[in-house]
Amino acid sequence: MRAESGYGSSRPGRARGAGAPAAPHAGGRPDLDPAKLEALLEPVVRAAGLDLESVKIGSAGRRRLLRVIVDADGGASLDDIALVSREVSIRLDDTGAMGEAPYTLEVSSPGVDRPLTQPRHWRRAVGRLVRVPLAGPAGPGPRAEAQAAAVEGRVIAAGDNGIILEADGEHLEFGYDELGPGRVQVEFGRPAAEPGGQETARAGAAAGPRTGGRTDGH
Repeated sequence: MRAESGYGSSRPGRARGAGAPAAPHAGGRPDLDPAKLEALLEPVVRAAGLDLESVKIGSAGRRRLLRVIVDADGGASLDDIALVSREVSIRLDDTGAMGEAPYTLEVSSPGVDRPLTQPRHWRRAVGRLVRVPLAGPAGPGPRAEAQAAAVEGRVIAAGDNGIILEADGEHLEFGYDELGPGRVQVEFGRPAAEPGGQETARAGAAAGPRTGGRTDGH
């Protein structure tokens, strides 16, 4: 499911607050460092009850495109995405982090192709069919055969230290240090509302001129 709403570029001449990751260069285009933007936006996302998964910078036509990926236990709803999109846009406007040039802000939840690399990713994949490469020596039994390449199975449980996969009728336990990046497998007929779908709010491209992520008068 996708939702689009329009905001715009940062407001020329607006007073800037503290905490901007970079000062604008001539022409209004600062050097953009995703790591610094993550540090700037992570408290905003956390205050909304979500986790900031990544910040990526690209282009959308003549505009720069800032993609902010967020998630939560149970998934991020459209209301969550809209709230974060608004608050992130305000934060960017207040700090001048994106400079004066137009940009598009896209806030979304991860798709099913997001690699599972953190315990929270595995926790949110409980019940899903995954494929994951394994590394390191294994003892005799089904684990030894699995570690020849990768294992595919359903995530039965995920804790602080590892997971339990059901594969070929066996329950296999793996520590996170034994796992490469897992991938959720698409299962046809699985309800679209279950975790792994993607919600998106895009700011700056679709609607009429809003500045700094806010309507005039706010």
